[in-house]
Amino acid sequence: MKRTARVERTTKESSVLVELDLDGSGDISVDTGVPFFDHMLSQLGKHSGFNLKVKTTGDVDVDSHHTVEDTSLAFGQALREALGDKAGIRRFGDAMVPLDEVLVQAAVDLSGRPYLVHRQPEIVELIGTFDTTLGKHIWESIVAEARIALHIRVLEGRNAHHVFEAQFKAVARALRDAVALDDRVSGIPSTKGSL
Repeated sequence: MKRTARVERTTKESSVLVELDLDGSGDISVDTGVPFFDHMLSQLGKHSGFNLKVKTTGDVDVDSHHTVEDTSLAFGQALREALGDKAGIRRFGDAMVPLDEVLVQAAVDLSGRPYLVHRQPEIVELIGTFDTTLGKHIWESIVAEARIALHIRVLEGRNAHHVFEAQFKAVARALRDAVALDDRVSGIPSTKGSL
């Protein structure tokens, strides 16, 4: 069973292509026109072990909001589609990831119900030219389309780059566990019979 997805999303503000393979080896190609966001998505692909290809062109001359939002929505949709009926998966995953002075905890439930809890300290508004106020919105967008419950807590940290990067690494590791196939799971991992 191939657990892959190809999602194209086109609006007047952006054009996005996301290709995702949940059973990959961390092979990544990311180009959104927003270099810091590329760096973060690369962390997500590498540390989840997913193969991830992202190509976005957007109205970055206005700002990076539409590009980041539409790419995040497309990634969330690709994750949902690649999971299929979710038979045999672990469903839950969590990770605690340090990055120098930062410590991030992430937990995910591939529940079919979108919910986000996101806690991070106040950080500077820009990392280079990247608007850090987009941070929570990235996760909101992924969660909405993937239809997952995601909790992210930055337990320690002050450097904005580290705060962002550790979140992406922690979520990647949590997803890696949650999407893993488990021989002890027969069918859908829910007493309801569906996720």
